[in-house]
Amino acid sequence: MKYLLLLMAILSMAPARAAGENSNKSTLISEPVNSTISKIELKVREAAVKVHAPGGGHGSGSYLIHKGFHFILTAQHVADGTLGSTYMVSKDGEFLPGILAYSNEVDDMAVLYLPTQFANAKPMKYKPAKNILGIGKQITYSGYPSTHALMTIRGRVAGHEMKGGAGMQIILHTYGWFGCSGSAIYNEAGEVVGVLWGVDAEYYPSIAIVEDMIWVVPIQKLNIDIPIRTICAHNDLKFC
Repeated sequence: MKYLLLLMAILSMAPARAAGENSNKSTLISEPVNSTISKIELKVREAAVKVHAPGGGHGSGSYLIHKGFHFILTAQHVADGTLGSTYMVSKDGEFLPGILAYSNEVDDMAVLYLPTQFANAKPMKYKPAKNILGIGKQITYSGYPSTHALMTIRGRVAGHEMKGGAGMQIILHTYGWFGCSGSAIYNEAGEVVGVLWGVDAEYYPSIAIVEDMIWVVPIQKLNIDIPIRTICAHNDLKFC
């Protein structure tokens, strides 16, 4: 049986408006979270942001802080411009500019530096997992699939596969859709496991998206010192 990896390419997404949705409604508001959500899941949800592409469409990201460096972790195909490009990042109606400080097309990872901090989002402390998460381990992430408001989703590691020059990838049994690209995946300890970049699609006899088989690039491929050095090379900031 043949399979095709279908990148969640937000720039080609043209989502249909849900039936009955008010065309004047510009912002969808999430409902209150109940007590069954864990403290880690709540923090992941509070740190989740939407990354807007200049030409339309969107992806997801996570608001993080590392030694005073405030940044958004997302997928490279969500923010695929040149270094120094500006992308708008939003949370609950608040919009801030993010400066592209790291772009890796092979691993599909990007980092946006936030010169100004969010009032409506609380950053997670950046704690990358030391090892690639094992099969069966639980994960969580929050993102913005299609035209929906913020969603918090659970899952587990189903396996690992190789992806050409990008090497080992994590395969999750969870849910993903267009717009979720760039979501940071977390383990139960609140450590970053990786970045969601793709969803499987079976293309024989016709294309069918497999929305519960999700591809993640391991966070071990990111050296956070690289985007920090990039920003510090052009700015005199406290964390430099």
